Amino acid sequence: MAERIGWLDCTSGVSGDMLLGALADVGALDGFSDVLAAVPDLGASLVVTGTTRGALAARRVEVLTSDDDPPHRTRSDVQHVLERMPVPDDVRDRAMRVFDRLAAAEAVVHGIDKGEVQFHEVGAVDSIVDVLGVCFGLHALGLGRLVVSPIALGGGVVDTQHGPVPVPGPAVLALLQETALAAVGGDQQAELATPTGVALVAELSDGTDTLPSMRVRQVGIGAGSRQSGDRPNVVRLVVGESTAASADAWLVIEANVDDLDPRLWPEVLDALLAAGAADAWLTPILMKKGRPAHTVSALTTEEHADAVRRALFAESSTIGARTTRVDKSALDRDWLDVDLDGQRIRVKIARDGDAVVSINPEWDDVRAAAHALGRAAKDVLADASAAARQLI
Repeated sequence: MAERIGWLDCTSGVSGDMLLGALADVGALDGFSDVLAAVPDLGASLVVTGTTRGALAARRVEVLTSDDDPPHRTRSDVQHVLERMPVPDDVRDRAMRVFDRLAAAEAVVHGIDKGEVQFHEVGAVDSIVDVLGVCFGLHALGLGRLVVSPIALGGGVVDTQHGPVPVPGPAVLALLQETALAAVGGDQQAELATPTGVALVAELSDGTDTLPSMRVRQVGIGAGSRQSGDRPNVVRLVVGESTAASADAWLVIEANVDDLDPRLWPEVLDALLAAGAADAWLTPILMKKGRPAHTVSALTTEEHADAVRRALFAESSTIGARTTRVDKSALDRDWLDVDLDGQRIRVKIARDGDAVVSINPEWDDVRAAAHALGRAAKDVLADASAAARQLI
């Protein structure tokens, strides 16, 4: 099955609410309101609305809070809040790592120990919800990989609880300093990337890249609070299935051969399997001018493809081979041993969920047992299958 991957377009900046909007747009926040409702004393709820930014339809997520003057929270305060949330451990742990990144950046900026940091803007209820919600949504998507465009940071000056600070803000730069993410200032005199947004991307993404090779399945667009004159103030999330080659991608390597002594074909097939092919086979064909021939085929992975090609060229008479990428579906399987009159026979059990689909004794073991016992192989095969059925 192809890997499920995602790409974040942060060329207009990034913030927690923009990421939440993009996730809501692809349905990844379903159930998150119930998570917030399970901790009523937090006093937080979500409002999700459709909106536009420039010419783009987008999703806007706002966090409503019942506390107009949220307290300053330490790391342990934030952790206590997160521990009461009914979310998977992985979601909670990743959210806490985001706050650890924010604490480390604040410590650098203010020249204090990380343990002394008190969260102000990011300790507010809405920021806790932003961080937890984004971790929740990405967990729900089940991505194998998430990459991000270079992050637009903006310029100018912005007011904070610490007073005016230049953009890019020092906390944003401190966060980026600890990652390999790429960033660009941009030509807008505004804060395009917030510390919360950058911390989330730094923790949850696998680095900077262009849009990966994928079959696009979903596109989510999350709107920021600001209307911008020259570009839509949005984050785009593109989700799809990877089409890039991977170590476990399945390939069929094959060639048409009309001039090989047929007595050599068993050696060719054995060589292909020894080189790493999962399977190898022959198909009779009729070539041009009515010449009888065979197509020799090998199913293998990218990892073993070169070795399989070398074996094909070395053992057969072909001077060329073609490669086709294929999808492979396989049932779960396991092995058990059965004993027939002292002879050990391995049996492969294939399952579809809890249902047993097939029972196949290993042929080499069946043949060896038949010779040792002086019995017909077909009878040993039937008895081994029956013995395996009794065991399962």
